[in-house]
Order: sequence, then structure tokens, then C-alpha cells
Amino acid sequence: MPDSGNSSEMDFDALRQRHYNATIVDRIDCHENLTRFRIRPDDGVPSFQAGQYVTLGLGNWEPRLEGTQQENLPEKKLTRVVKRAYSISCPLLDADHQLAPIHAVDYMEFYVVLVREADGPGKAPPALTPRLFCLGKGDRIAIGKKIVGTYTLGQIRPDATVLMLSTGTGEAPHNAMTATLLDAGHHGRIINACCVRYRRDLAYHAQHRLLMEQFPNYRYLPCTTREDINLDPSLPGYVGKQYIQEFFTSGQLAAAADDPLSPTNTHVFLCGNPDMIGYVPPGAPAPKKPGMLPLLEAAGFRHEIHGQGPGRIHFEKYW
Repeated sequence: MPDSGNSSEMDFDALRQRHYNATIVDRIDCHENLTRFRIRPDDGVPSFQAGQYVTLGLGNWEPRLEGTQQENLPEKKLTRVVKRAYSISCPLLDADHQLAPIHAVDYMEFYVVLVREADGPGKAPPALTPRLFCLGKGDRIAIGKKIVGTYTLGQIRPDATVLMLSTGTGEAPHNAMTATLLDAGHHGRIINACCVRYRRDLAYHAQHRLLMEQFPNYRYLPCTTREDINLDPSLPGYVGKQYIQEFFTSGQLAAAADDPLSPTNTHVFLCGNPDMIGYVPPGAPAPKKPGMLPLLEAAGFRHEIHGQGPGRIHFEKYW
């Protein structure tokens, strides 16, 4: 249940009417901390590219979900709208289990994890998701007027291999990319690997399995780090913690993808936890455990801000 937090004599309906320009048309819960929101802007869904993002916003006057960190705001901030950028995901399949790319639906889908508290002492409480998770079908919300971002597919040959590596909800833009490629008739290998803590954190697992049945060139490769098979060596199916980095360097990723993952024919996309991505700013010390950027570069791939062609590494940091 929501926790009303601060109280005030404000006209909440007037504030919502002034700031909100979209409606939640569906909410699909994976579990209590992970949800897919489908949101329809009042003016319709503008044209955009798979991989781009837009802001979602709610007023500070809105209630917060019970069980999340309390927030004490001064009166002057209660009428403000808190916003956060989210990559646009994709339903992947419609109700008839047919491919549903981004241009075929009249809403935008967002893959959202509930942040219950700040990630350290002295930091501000999470502002948006404790409010967002109070909402459901029919509720109103603010959505940005511009969809932006350069983390897009670009020019990819139909026979090229596309390797997408993510953690958690970083899978969102890759879902949109996957559906776009399949809808365009891409016949090269498409590999979508995602690392999560538990299997229950794979909100699109069923859809990916159906996609693999329909498209032989598609591979969805989930891996986990906190299931019993990751932690208990006495179990027959013990595999250890399955991080994307080790999945790649061990050769297991290429074997599971049934593709050599050669830089001469492979485009790589990375999205999610910065530790997985492994970007190190100039002058900063390298971490003890490398992320995917240096591992891919050692394998012959290149990190370029601009440019096209296979062998290039594209990445999007989620925080």
C-alpha cells in the first residue's frame, strides 16, 4: 500500500492535469520488485529507433510505496515533477504470439526495477520508482516529449552477427533491437545474453523461448549468479556464478551461440551494470576485474564513438 508521506493543501488533480500527458495502459508484474509498464502518450507514439530512451515523471506530491525508504521534502519541492530516463523496451510478441516490434504497437513499454532505498548512507532516497510502483492500468504519468539516444543499431548487414550483452533491465533496449532485426528479415545470428541474480528476474524469458522456436537464427542466453546451482558445489548441476565476462572468455558464449563471434562479422552492444561494461575514463585506474570492453578489445573488437561496420563495440551505461 502507498505511504502518503508529506501532506499539503495542494490541488493534486490540477497538478496532474498540468503535468501528466500519458496513461498507463497495462502493467505486467514479474515479481514485487520488477515490472513492465506499457504507457500510451496522449498525442500517440512518435517515431523512434530501437535502443533510444525517454523520460518518465511523477509529481513529488504522489504517494510512495509502503516499505520503501521514507522521503522528507520541503514544502516548496512538493509541486515538482521528478523524472528519470528509461530505455524503451518491446513486448517482443503480441497476444497471438506473433512478432511485435516497436512500430507495431500503440504504446511504449518500459522494464523497471523498484529501487526501495538509496545505495548508501547519506544519499537521497530513490524518488521515482517508489511512486511509480503505486500505479496501475488507467493511471496518469508524465512522459518526455522527445525520444533521444545514439545507442541504436545503425547500419548492419543482413548476414552479420549481432551480439547483445546486458545485465538486469539493461535488456530493455536489446529487446527492441531484437524485434527490429527479426522484423527486417535479418538472417545473420542474433544473440541476446542477459545476466541476472535469479531466474525470476527474467521478465521476458517466455517470450524469448517462443522467439527461438520461430526464428532459428535467434539465441537468448540467460545466466544467473545467485541460484543454488551458482553457489552450491555439491549440486549435480553446479556451474558457479555465471558472469557475462567469464561466459565470454571461457568460450561458453560462442559455443552456446553456435557462432565464432569474430570481429570481422560481429557487432557488439553492451547495456547495464558499468562493472560488466568495463569503461575506464582516461587517467582512472583499471579495476581488478575487467569488464567487457577490455576483454572484447583483446579479442580484436574496437571501441569507437563514431563509425560503422562489424567489430565495433557500442555501449550504454545504466547508472
